[in-house]
Amino acid sequence: MTHQNESYDLVITGGRVIDPETRLDAVRNVGIKDGRIAAVTEQAINGKETIDAFGHVVAPGFIDMHHHNTDVPFGQKLALRDGVTTPMELEAGVYPVDEWYAGLEGKSQTNYGASVGSIAAREHVFNPKLKTKYSGDWVYDLIGAPVETGFTMKWSTQVPTPEEVEQIEGLLEKGLQQGSVGIGHCPGYMVNGCTQAESLVCQKLAGKYGQAVFLHGRYSSQMPPASGLLGFLEMMAPQEVYGGGLVIQHMTAQALADTPAALELIDNAREKGIQVLAEVYPYNFGGSIVAADYLHPDNYQKNMGRDYKDIIETATVTPLTKERYEELVKTAPSTSIMFYNATEETVYQALAHPNTVLGSDAFPYSMRDGGAAATDWDTPYDAVNGHPRGAGAHARLLHLVREKKIDIPLPLAVSKMTYMIAKFLEDNGVTQMAHKGRIQEGADADITIFDADTVTDNSTMADGGLPSSGIPYVVVNGTVVVRGSEVRNDVFPGKAIKGSV
Repeated sequence: MTHQNESYDLVITGGRVIDPETRLDAVRNVGIKDGRIAAVTEQAINGKETIDAFGHVVAPGFIDMHHHNTDVPFGQKLALRDGVTTPMELEAGVYPVDEWYAGLEGKSQTNYGASVGSIAAREHVFNPKLKTKYSGDWVYDLIGAPVETGFTMKWSTQVPTPEEVEQIEGLLEKGLQQGSVGIGHCPGYMVNGCTQAESLVCQKLAGKYGQAVFLHGRYSSQMPPASGLLGFLEMMAPQEVYGGGLVIQHMTAQALADTPAALELIDNAREKGIQVLAEVYPYNFGGSIVAADYLHPDNYQKNMGRDYKDIIETATVTPLTKERYEELVKTAPSTSIMFYNATEETVYQALAHPNTVLGSDAFPYSMRDGGAAATDWDTPYDAVNGHPRGAGAHARLLHLVREKKIDIPLPLAVSKMTYMIAKFLEDNGVTQMAHKGRIQEGADADITIFDADTVTDNSTMADGGLPSSGIPYVVVNGTVVVRGSEVRNDVFPGKAIKGSV
């Protein structure tokens, strides 16, 4: 096809184009028109705006299924600096779904999507006084929604009656019908409250609507009788019966030393055509709240092989003592912490596996001065505390690949952040994703341009909000949102990603 006489809105010239689906890995020019990729060619082309990508990789925009800052302006800004064009809240999920989407329409710099969450559904059933407010001025909490009035912790501990299970099912189905991207299910945060009947309901609905469940497994353990593997089987068994997809999120944090066995199980399931996918973040420590069930000493110390000192209070970056842990659980159970889980060796081996994908599990940030939620777009990068994965997970994978700490080809690393995720979602009820995760004519113009020789994460446990470097340009639906490694504050090209129901 001849493109020389075409006029494009944006042209990206001379970059190393990586398209994971077709395995194109060559220098090409890319022409963009009306928000879509209109040309991938060796021919010289012209446009209203040109980006010289010589010496850089031109990749599909990164997709993150596991991003708890999807609806936070500061979180979006950090995601864009890390090359992410489509962050989605699929693990915790939200409810009401339609209000969440409406709150972001026309206000989002990135694409955005959310599942309907079983945590939120449980709290709404157990706590009729609960009111959520979606106004675009986001405040995060564990039910996956900004709370206006009446929040309790009943979602975590209360065992539902059969009638309440039916009500929970009704809310989840309503969310699917409103366009949620599957169902977010987190029994790991409600180990003694959530019933197996609810897990059956989640997978049954996923099968009914041809969508997926996004799982935080019930157990984080490498010891019997309640191992991380058992938590995976809680969903894989009903999946075999009811169908639907299943994403096992931050898999190494649950399986720990049993990760090789978990990967073998998932590989064999996939060979049989079962739609299951393992997701991993590139860190050997996670982020959560201090009252998380899996951090109780009976589990964290016995079953995960850790101690109080392996839990870090995020606000002060200080390891906990037994006394401080017990004080926080009693007086401030939602305190943000970071905690060591799998070994670094296990994490890197899992990321090198051909059937795993990357997810950041980006967790909310708080202001160092006063501890308020860091939500405003213009929040200084060095003024926040939080897990570094919210700022650097994708660049971290790229730099680990460059340093051969994760020994895989660069195109596979790109695929783990783009095409492999898009293809799974496409095959599980999110038809929009057929146009993402690719650098092809007709694909959505979500593009990340990075320098493979310098791209790196700068965020650390002590400075969790420092943005990644070596990613000078990011394009969302044909609009340049990051230029010269600076995020623009005047464009909002993000579009909703919804399930096909």
